[in-house]
Amino acid sequence: MTQAHTSSTASTGYVGRFAPSPTGPLHAGSMVAALASWLDARAARGRWLVRIEDIDTPRCSPEASATILRQLADCGMEPDAPPMYQSERGARYRQALDQLVAEQWAYPCACTRRDMEAALAQAGHVHERHSEHVYPGTCRDGLHGRAARSWRFHATRFQAQLSDSGASPVQRSGVHWVDRRLKAQFQDVASAVGDFALLRADGIWAYQLAVVVDDADQGITHVVRGEDLADNTPRQILLQTALRVPTPAYLHTPLVRAEDGEKLSKQHGAPAADTSRPLQALAQAACALGLPMPPTLHQGSTPDALAFWVGTWRDRIN
Repeated sequence: MTQAHTSSTASTGYVGRFAPSPTGPLHAGSMVAALASWLDARAARGRWLVRIEDIDTPRCSPEASATILRQLADCGMEPDAPPMYQSERGARYRQALDQLVAEQWAYPCACTRRDMEAALAQAGHVHERHSEHVYPGTCRDGLHGRAARSWRFHATRFQAQLSDSGASPVQRSGVHWVDRRLKAQFQDVASAVGDFALLRADGIWAYQLAVVVDDADQGITHVVRGEDLADNTPRQILLQTALRVPTPAYLHTPLVRAEDGEKLSKQHGAPAADTSRPLQALAQAACALGLPMPPTLHQGSTPDALAFWVGTWRDRIN
């Protein structure tokens, strides 16, 4: 990165990030999120960081992390600082959990998944496909002699002490937020999700806590990620409020879907993006984002194509 670029990015205050989970290489869907986050940062003359979300150690691998970083480099998307690895940040997540416990916004839970499903079934709750299991609150008032297995954020208590007046997006009725693409959004986290996990029963830090702490510590001002993660945003805004850290601006990108309509994912066998032909891989991602193709795509270079899309993104999105 040249000194001139450093000066222009530092002046804007924009800090974005791409945060892949290294359970495999980038595929067509994750390439869309990578390109969108990179374009948004460059169009704003901001900084772009990469965070490797390898906290789920049984599913992640150093080999996949290295492959993802190589794929990004193949496509000319180099981060402005060395990557952050979640697997190295357990002590920082523990510090955040201790803060929430001290302020009575977190409590231990003894429930297994089977316990929760049985409690929900007894209450007549029908679980819909792809929806969250709403925590029934079994351990909210204590473990009653059972051993703790996990820790949960007391979303119900936290929301209940808030006001429904004022300009705050976090209110007693729920979380109001505006996505830069999806526009006005709302979720009553207490009723739609319940008291969600911060530390899982298997000892792995929950995504919600880790991402909030990491975004705050990296000074992230803008989050650009796939639309499948939009439902996580209200929980993260609640945690940001409880931990008294800033809330970034959010933009959730369209999903790339398989022929059966399901989200393209590594779990469903999505092939790795072929970044040995970076222009083709980038053009496919740009098309999914609704961006036009450069007039000289096939004769031009990767930097030329990226520069064209940065200008287009700046005109259309910003």
